[in-house]
Amino acid sequence: MSGPLGKRAILELCVEDMAGLNAARAGGADRVELCSALSVGGLTPSAGFMQQAAASGVPAMAMIRPRQGGFVFSDDEVDLMIADISAARDFGLHGVVLGAAHPDLTLHLEVLRRLIEAAGPLETCLHRVFDLTPDPFAAIDQAVELGFSRILTSGQQRSVPEGLKLLVDLGAYANGRISIMPGGGITLRNVGEVIRSTGISEIHSSCSVVRGQADADLVRFGFAPDGPRKVFDPEAVAEMRRMLAAIAAPGPNDEALEVKGAAE
Repeated sequence: MSGPLGKRAILELCVEDMAGLNAARAGGADRVELCSALSVGGLTPSAGFMQQAAASGVPAMAMIRPRQGGFVFSDDEVDLMIADISAARDFGLHGVVLGAAHPDLTLHLEVLRRLIEAAGPLETCLHRVFDLTPDPFAAIDQAVELGFSRILTSGQQRSVPEGLKLLVDLGAYANGRISIMPGGGITLRNVGEVIRSTGISEIHSSCSVVRGQADADLVRFGFAPDGPRKVFDPEAVAEMRRMLAAIAAPGPNDEALEVKGAAE
């Protein structure tokens, strides 16, 4: 699970619009996960967004999830995901983020094999369907056998800080066979603890900040969700990268680990 001693962890940013993609590029993110509808855990991004990301210069992974809700997919939905994977390949993206389950929440290996076959040379990440599986250790073995590069997980809890103990155990069990990438609730305030506890080699974050509320008329007409408005912040991305570098190579300037905000 861990990278070479002293090597900075890779920062993957989940983004759902051009503002997020531009923030990732400006802030120096190593990789992006492209989504729509992050409020429901992320759905497949539009073809236009995939095309723009492919030209951005930042390695991009496309979430392949055709709808909100659970991860038991019909044959038609599997065909739709295969078509979306084909689009990601055609646009030249770095990889795709996949997941599928049986009704008992064990991984659906047959469907996953079809999706991975469709991905061809693209890198593949098993998404947080993993957090619902009844036996995460068996799921690691299955993900390795299927050929996934990494697993995105919050340690089967709502957020990484809550799932930290299991994340440590998952990393030890994976033992370098596959990357365990913590994601969900990682902020500037807790990233140091996450890295030091788990020895991870990559993290997944949004690096978003809360800036006011959505316009009242947009909320009233249902065009925007009620509640605090989160925006992607290139300064938060850059600060996260700086912190990762400081954690990888600690020195006499411990103040380098101080945080300026609570970006997620």
